[in-house]
Amino acid sequence: MTVQIIHTDSGEELVVISRRDYDALLARLGDEDAEDRMTLLLAAEARAEQPLPSEVSAAVLSGASLVKAVRQWRGLTQSALAEAAGINQGFVSEIESGAKGASPETLARLAVALGVPAGWLG
Repeated sequence: MTVQIIHTDSGEELVVISRRDYDALLARLGDEDAEDRMTLLLAAEARAEQPLPSEVSAAVLSGASLVKAVRQWRGLTQSALAEAAGINQGFVSEIESGAKGASPETLARLAVALGVPAGWLG
């Protein structure tokens, strides 16, 4: 664990640690959201993939679908994503809501359109 100590003008010491170390500490204390974030991070590392950004993980843990969380993180509308992936906007909506599943090929096209590793979506 890398720790940085910062001294304020008033003499207070602030400790700075990485988000990963912070989540690990919270997880050890029983924080369920931190445990979930660590599980997602460790699973990505086990697959030798880049982990999900914290904003995406937080959105998924709050109930958003993974496709929706990544799309919003990228700042895309459903229509823009659909056009980039070569599918229709209604299908993107159905994937995001869980009304329909996507084939591995469609997930791969969505991943390319979103500029993320295919493993993030599939």
